[in-house]
Amino acid sequence: MKRIHIRKPDIKGFFTKVRNLKKEDIKRHFKEKKERRQRILEERRNSKFAKKMQPVYKWMNRLSLPLQFLLACVINFLIEVVSRLSLFEAWDYLVGTPLVFLYNAFMIFTTFMIVYLFRRRVFARILLSVFWLFLGICNGYLLTKRVTPFNAQDLKVLSDALELTGNYFNTFELIMIIIGVVAVVFWVVSMWRRGGQFTGKMHRIIALCGVGVSFAACLWLTDVAIDKRVISNYFGNIAFAYEDYGFPYCFSASLFNTGINEPAGYSEETMNEITDNGELTQSSTGLSEDEMPNIMFVQLESFFDPTEVEWLRFSEDPIPNLRKLFEEYSTGYFKVPSVGAGTANTEFEVLTGMSMRFFGPGEYPYKTYAKFNQMESAASALKALGYGAEALHNNGGNFYSRAQVFNKMGFDHFTSKEFMNILQTTPKGWATDDILVPNIMESMDTTEGQDFVFTISVEGHGEYPTEKVLENPEIVVSGVENEGERNAWEYYVNLVHEMDKFVGELIEAVESRNEPTVLVFYGDHLPTMDLEAKDLKSRYLYNTNYVIWDNIGLEKEDENIAAYQIMAEVFERLDIHSGTVFNYHQQRRETKNYLADLELLQYDMMYGDQYVYGDSGMPVPEEHMVMGVKDAEISQMVVQADGTTYSIYGENFTKQSKVYINGEKQSTTFLNNTRLDLKESEIQDGDTVMVAQVGSSNTIFRESKTYEYNNGTLTELPADPEAPQNGRQAFVEQEEEQEE
Repeated sequence: MKRIHIRKPDIKGFFTKVRNLKKEDIKRHFKEKKERRQRILEERRNSKFAKKMQPVYKWMNRLSLPLQFLLACVINFLIEVVSRLSLFEAWDYLVGTPLVFLYNAFMIFTTFMIVYLFRRRVFARILLSVFWLFLGICNGYLLTKRVTPFNAQDLKVLSDALELTGNYFNTFELIMIIIGVVAVVFWVVSMWRRGGQFTGKMHRIIALCGVGVSFAACLWLTDVAIDKRVISNYFGNIAFAYEDYGFPYCFSASLFNTGINEPAGYSEETMNEITDNGELTQSSTGLSEDEMPNIMFVQLESFFDPTEVEWLRFSEDPIPNLRKLFEEYSTGYFKVPSVGAGTANTEFEVLTGMSMRFFGPGEYPYKTYAKFNQMESAASALKALGYGAEALHNNGGNFYSRAQVFNKMGFDHFTSKEFMNILQTTPKGWATDDILVPNIMESMDTTEGQDFVFTISVEGHGEYPTEKVLENPEIVVSGVENEGERNAWEYYVNLVHEMDKFVGELIEAVESRNEPTVLVFYGDHLPTMDLEAKDLKSRYLYNTNYVIWDNIGLEKEDENIAAYQIMAEVFERLDIHSGTVFNYHQQRRETKNYLADLELLQYDMMYGDQYVYGDSGMPVPEEHMVMGVKDAEISQMVVQADGTTYSIYGENFTKQSKVYINGEKQSTTFLNNTRLDLKESEIQDGDTVMVAQVGSSNTIFRESKTYEYNNGTLTELPADPEAPQNGRQAFVEQEEEQEE
């Protein structure tokens, strides 16, 4: 048997050669490498196989355009196979709507026209093919996790999505993704070296004209296809639109069709007529100051009544608290703008009264407009009547740019998870909702008068595991034959059961305050469970549930309502008339041209000339929001017995509390809400010490007072009068810089 001998590397000799290298040696090496490469290419060109293929290459070059269109058709078909997760469904799409299929293939073909600007045409085609297939794979994978397809707006929340990879991908999936990406990168690089070059004469001017003509033809064809109703530029249901009109077109539409296009008939005269010469901007109420109640909205993540599923059965009612509320208080179906995802868009509709139907497909206004511009909201409308405005969310403050958006909307405080001592999480790592109750009470204590409190929960967030996670679930689910699906439903239903407990705890806490209060609970969208309309009692995928609890004797009025109408409806029942869009809904909801004029109003307020405000300007207070309601406080610093660990003692610390020494963030260990430890830090006399609540991207949301360390004691330093007020502009400027 032949033995394998492993040669010992000559490390010493290698470094000797490196030390003795000369500039001439390096030049000679690369020259020889280039010549060797040229010889290899020449041998390939003169090989028997290459000579036999020359007629084929010439024939392919003459027919490159039709062959390129054929390649576009193949890529389009593969994209649809991945997007629909089925070869047969992709074939049905091709055969059933051939014009739509060919239109999408032509879009891909148009992008391929740029290959004629380069000699490495094969490589350019490979690169473009990989690009389109990558987009299709992203869409297909996301559709296994949610109902909403991959769209351009997902790119704008990419930083948020990267923070949550652990919630959506297990370790094996992450490893396979990394391996796959690395493999594709190596293959593409190898094709750059091996792909060859076009040897004929380059006609770049003609090629450039061809690119221009093809893109112009694509735009013209798009208009024709819309006019002939082959495709549509309005996506009432983005998931169904992707199925009907194909991924390339829908993704491109989400990329280029954003905001609200100027509606027909837009003018100052039209807006004066719609707003009754600015009367809609006025605020009034028939309530006295003592009669005005607290107004609280709670958005429950992925919540709906599970008994709405026709075939699902339970060992007991999963929502006993909410069921009792449904029976005694105003309730109904709650129409939301998305399915399986899009929490921020339901939130946007509720807070602003604006409808998402007028925005681009798949758009998140939180990322495109509200993040950078002040705008009216329920917070600004109620502040005009003397309310305090509080927002809470047991997830990161930067997620969906909420810290910036709520500041623009006129909130006073925003308490995110960075200010909560979250001890309990779901098996998938999301904070449980019970932590919200004490934090809501603390937020309400910041004012002596009435409060508007907007709360976003996160416990019900997907994904829902198909493996058995709950050993002894409180609610046992049946009616589902597939074991994996049953596990997922059982996991979700028990999350809903925990949300129901949170509802009961919150109402109990509110009642103990003995303050007049109206409290609205609603679900932001259906869970990602592959539900179809036929599975639901309402036969509609965009319905969740809502209920309006109160302790002021409001009459029970059951009705189905849209998310953008709920705030105006609550205001109407309380005789509150404030906020331009809310006043519009109250006055025009049952009138002709209601939706058409709503589109005009939204356009004018956001993208138009704001004729609605006249000379008075937008009724939104200057940006003044503070993150959290309590400062972290430092009482002392102690050196532990090991001599290397410093302990910071104080109050209001959380897992997101970080110690800064001389302005530099330290590796901080959270022990409890009164103690933080530093094990890798050195502190000298004269150093400054501060604790900050830190969000993603190292965004500092709120700082404690700053102290100087001397001989084991801390001395408070005077505040810098030129520094931004704590919790306000500091986080805004830092986050904007990170986004840029």
